[in-house]
Amino acid sequence: MNVRIPLTLACWDYDRTEPLRDGRIRPDGIDLTYLALPVEETFFRMARFQEFEAAEMSLSSYVLTLFRDAPFVALPVFPSRAFRHNGIYVHTGSGIQRPEDLTGRIVGVPEYQVTAAVWIRGTLAEHHGVPVESVRYRTGGLHEVGRVEKLRFDPPANVEVTPIPSDRTLAEMLVSGEIDALYSPRTPQAYAQGRPEVRRLFADPAAAEADYFTRTGIFPVMHVVVVRRDVYEQRPWVARSLYTAFEQARLETVRRMEETAASRYMLPWLYAEVERTRRLMGGDFWTYGLDGNETALRTFLRYSCEQGLAGRLLDPAELFVPETLESHAV
Repeated sequence: MNVRIPLTLACWDYDRTEPLRDGRIRPDGIDLTYLALPVEETFFRMARFQEFEAAEMSLSSYVLTLFRDAPFVALPVFPSRAFRHNGIYVHTGSGIQRPEDLTGRIVGVPEYQVTAAVWIRGTLAEHHGVPVESVRYRTGGLHEVGRVEKLRFDPPANVEVTPIPSDRTLAEMLVSGEIDALYSPRTPQAYAQGRPEVRRLFADPAAAEADYFTRTGIFPVMHVVVVRRDVYEQRPWVARSLYTAFEQARLETVRRMEETAASRYMLPWLYAEVERTRRLMGGDFWTYGLDGNETALRTFLRYSCEQGLAGRLLDPAELFVPETLESHAV
């Protein structure tokens, strides 16, 4: 009898994880239940209540947990990666024209510790001369009131971080001009609706992001996959089994993305975008594992430490269980 252990994974329904969700790929020894939840819900429920055996998690949140009771271990699986120049929005009446104009301004962030905000602050400080402490941060829900930091922490003494009023949202405050700018991984509705009060800081963010990659070689990592430590310690083999299944799903998605006989997605020039991206970033631009991703991870870990989040500067290898960093050879 082939017995599989039950395991619940909470992860959004990405194209690169779809083969896991629909059962085409099954992790060895595991009877997988895939909960396709919005990322904010997954992060909150896993960080606060550890509801799932495994889950997608904000890289920043995971790093914070390592300096507490370390309830999770991580796999070098990156279901979400994204450039974030496109996630900086400004009030059109603020007078902000260049990144340097953010100095001294009031800027909204959903949470100070969210991964996108760490990347944005670090990139602005390192490449555009906007020190992290030169901005006053306001935290809260983008479109819903009542959002709080899912993982509590003490901000650095030289950095001002204040929650917005409990009956307001960041999107409303950006439209009204109560905040000058917004760092957000999710597009504010006002921008999507074409409201004249809101625009992106970078007029051509895709060009800025391509230039950033050309100069740094960094494709920012946003999320990792974590396993509850108690699950891992009881069955260490689960980590490698899950990692292998995620990698198989990724490779299948790469093959499907190359299909040109019929359009899988409602994007008429997807083939051209695939070709353009590979010319810029290389043939295999979205990889898992530590090899080839050290620069992005090392940069993020430096930003996290510099911004008062990580308790010390970590090495990328410290993030992941050893079973996923080595493999047998025949």
